[in-house]
Amino acid sequence: MRTQIVAGNWKMNCNLDESQHLLNALKQKDFSKADVEVVVAPPYTNLYAAHQSLKDSSIKISSQNINENEKGAFTGEVSPDMLKSVGVEYVIIGHSERRAIYAESDELLAKKVTAALKHDLKIMFCIGEVLEQRKADKHFEVVKEQLEKGLFHIGASDMKNVVIAYEPVWAIGTGETASPEQAQEIHEHIRKVLADKYNADVAEQTSILYGGSVKPNNAKEIFAKKDVDGGLIGGASLDADSFAEIVMSF
Repeated sequence: MRTQIVAGNWKMNCNLDESQHLLNALKQKDFSKADVEVVVAPPYTNLYAAHQSLKDSSIKISSQNINENEKGAFTGEVSPDMLKSVGVEYVIIGHSERRAIYAESDELLAKKVTAALKHDLKIMFCIGEVLEQRKADKHFEVVKEQLEKGLFHIGASDMKNVVIAYEPVWAIGTGETASPEQAQEIHEHIRKVLADKYNADVAEQTSILYGGSVKPNNAKEIFAKKDVDGGLIGGASLDADSFAEIVMSF
């Protein structure tokens, strides 16, 4: 059975005090009734404090980004080894905001994937189309190309450490959400692309998350779809009650 995952991407939110307050609130929640792995992705500055706070918790920690180099003259960047040293287990690679705002190419993302796997970090690899591509019916083509260029250089055995996060970019922070049927359709397509590249077992065992304005009032319906294995949650992850409600949608 695939791992069901709900991950909270805090983006550039929460100073240290706010982070501790949110983590303390999450630790009070009883997630044991949901068969789901819970992950939070605080900003770089809060990762070690989050690790210390969550040591006795089942909640996992992710970084929002990673540099592809081991070390060196890369001012402002954070290496895989640095992330490992502060208790990080997951890294988000290829988020639409990194692709759009910081012009991260598929080729760069492929290098980040390699670097993360070399250091035994699990990856949430983000893919998804913008509104113009959706309207032009190119969404299937776009996600396939993003997988081929950014991820498919790795072997089948490495895929056990990869989670796919599908983001309809047009639904992030807009209040728009792909319908559960649209989410299922594209997730099913992604699974077929994985099967064609690797094999049916890899496709069946890879968790595919939906990320696009998931809220407590729509999570249950989205997560009920056959090929949707959870969510990469943005704004709603900054409120402990909302995030917990989404987790408990399983």
